[in-house]
Amino acid sequence: IPGERKLALRCSDRHLVVRGSTERYGRYTLSCRGPMALKMFQYYGYNGYLSDRLSMDRPIPDYRPEGCKNMSYPSNLPQVSIVFIFVNEALSVIVRSIHSAMNRTPRHLLKEIILVDDNSNNDELKEKLQDFVKETNAKQPGFIKMVRHSKQEGLIRSRVSGWRAASAPVVALFDAHVEFNTGWAEPILQRIKEDRTRIISPSFDNIKYDTFEIEEYPLSAQGFDWELWCRYLNPPKSWWNLNNSSAPIRSPALIGCFVVDREYFAEIGLLDEGMEIYGGENVELGVRVRNYIILSRNTFARIAHIERDSGIDIGDIAERKALRKKLQCKTFRWYLVNIYPEMRMYTDTIAYGVLRNSLKTDLCLDQGPDTDNIPILYLCHGMSPQNVYYTSTQQLFVGVLSPTIDDDDNKCLVDVNGRPRLIECSYAVAKRMKLHWRFTQGGSIQNTKSKRCLELMENNDNEFGYQLTLQKCTGQNWTITNMLPGSTL
Repeated sequence: IPGERKLALRCSDRHLVVRGSTERYGRYTLSCRGPMALKMFQYYGYNGYLSDRLSMDRPIPDYRPEGCKNMSYPSNLPQVSIVFIFVNEALSVIVRSIHSAMNRTPRHLLKEIILVDDNSNNDELKEKLQDFVKETNAKQPGFIKMVRHSKQEGLIRSRVSGWRAASAPVVALFDAHVEFNTGWAEPILQRIKEDRTRIISPSFDNIKYDTFEIEEYPLSAQGFDWELWCRYLNPPKSWWNLNNSSAPIRSPALIGCFVVDREYFAEIGLLDEGMEIYGGENVELGVRVRNYIILSRNTFARIAHIERDSGIDIGDIAERKALRKKLQCKTFRWYLVNIYPEMRMYTDTIAYGVLRNSLKTDLCLDQGPDTDNIPILYLCHGMSPQNVYYTSTQQLFVGVLSPTIDDDDNKCLVDVNGRPRLIECSYAVAKRMKLHWRFTQGGSIQNTKSKRCLELMENNDNEFGYQLTLQKCTGQNWTITNMLPGSTL
């Protein structure tokens, strides 16, 4: 099919559309329409119908830098066990992941593949997957190991289950919706051979969820913001100065999949199996591998509690505290200063959480529509729009905190002509606006210049019966969820 011409094919009662460019990619993609395709899309979150109709051994474009393609590696690299974690994944996606690993990993380097099923209830992943494993093992005895959880354990404990089943010197922990490219293993194994304390996160491109086309991603470092969402970061200047796109990039955190020396992983305490929330391991491991443990909530809460008592019940952490002592871990501040200097620090925060007025305790201060810059009252849910931070400089930040020093878009509560508004803090400071508030826990919130108080006013036109206002103080009281130890309001 030359150029971008399209060919429509009839398949049962559904239309399949083949698209492709032989000049650019030498590949074709298949998009499917129809009730079954839609049902599968809703179930899996990606085009499972299309996946079932793609080759298990399809070619994919090689986006490696040219320098990587010309490298040679010693023959005595350590072997690797590849662990795939899944729950209710499409069978074709899992099998394609396995095929790509087997086809594109040198046979002498790939010792085994371990499948960790975190208690899937999809029947296709039981008998059919087991048949595939038996068929593969008939040709290569014991090559694929199955680990099936009797209850859903979550991503972190599933990864540890996979590690426990692995026997190669190096373990690669992956999701089961990846496809390996040519030459993925050798550079990783060489770097771990050179230094067993390295934990490697491969460079990933994107498989589009709707068309399964491969989209090239730029090279980047990996970090996180103050809500522990993963962020891709520009590589540091030191990397750019090398003028070598094949050079490794030092990264303050790990996003998702990683490769590690099996014994070293045990020495640093594996992953914290007491964490329940997706994403926590990315931060926790990223800091611990550099000899320290970190900060707040049950993605974050257990880590913070290990450093100091956060006042939050997050379960038994005695073992993790003992590990911190054994590893002689440094502080989280040391990590921010020395490893993640791009991260913006908020050392003047003295209270944080959701902000409630005693007049209507089921409503919380909310940033409202992001483009309006007008704070509102909304049913309390504690998500990002209701994040409030009170500082020692008497500022009230509302909404998501700017994660890095390159960002400067924090919103501050400001008295603008007697109306509550959310203005970028740096702009409000530069213009000497009324952004400072006296706040006492269980007391009023009063602007230091205008002397007006943030209060609730009845409004029958509002769906909740109240709206925010700035007015002469009437004695309304506010409380915020958390105060840092040693702070007083």
